[in-house]
Amino acid sequence: MSTTLAVYGDLLRYRELFASLFRRDLNAKYKGSALGLAWSLANPLALMGIYFLVFAVLWQVSNLDHYALYLLAGLVMWIFFSTSLQAASRSMIDYAELIKKVRFPRQLVAFSVVAAQLVTFGVMLVILIVVSLITVPGARGTVWLSIPLAALFAGLVFGVALIIASANVVFRDVEHILAAALLPWFFLTPILYRLESIPGFQRHHAAAEILRWGNPVTPPVYAIRDTIWGGTLPRAADVIYLVVAAIVALALGAFVFTRVDDRIPVEL
Repeated sequence: MSTTLAVYGDLLRYRELFASLFRRDLNAKYKGSALGLAWSLANPLALMGIYFLVFAVLWQVSNLDHYALYLLAGLVMWIFFSTSLQAASRSMIDYAELIKKVRFPRQLVAFSVVAAQLVTFGVMLVILIVVSLITVPGARGTVWLSIPLAALFAGLVFGVALIIASANVVFRDVEHILAAALLPWFFLTPILYRLESIPGFQRHHAAAEILRWGNPVTPPVYAIRDTIWGGTLPRAADVIYLVVAAIVALALGAFVFTRVDDRIPVEL
């Protein structure tokens, strides 16, 4: 516990350094771009349009109400998760020269790149809330719960990102394994569909349960989307899963980082 608190406590103790790294990553992300943050917002909106056209208009495989909002809620979470892990996987390597020259809490490097992705996630969450308030009147009493749930999801992402960033310093195959895993992981996550709507869901109950609870992104997607799109309180099981997953990810991230911290300058 003390190790975990120390790893994340450095965010406060070295907040000025973290702010500097964060600004550097944010500026690098949009350097030379006329539209800046708008490009990051365009990505989930463009994907939503494409998937809506294919699945709801052309194939007509979905009969869900407000399917565009349903898609966007899931895509915003997935894009934050996937881009954060991809950025974190190379964060230590990209900052190799600074890490080898200056002694500072190296976990701030991974945190700063995730924080840069968090800006887009936060803006898109605001857009989701506004769209939900306009199009789903029944969600006006629950949509605000998406904010603390999104904060928990961000904690989960920060923890997993620290694991990936630390592991990739020692085992460079990690970033390639991650890149290969993200595409099938996306389709195994109920973003384009609901697990309950899959033909054979009831016949293959064990496999469905593995997909439902074995994927750490699925319960957060269900919980947040229920409040924004469904207008219902999230299931207690999904909220508990999200809380536990965030705590475990943060603790495991701190553990993995402390195990490799002294090796980082040498491996780089």
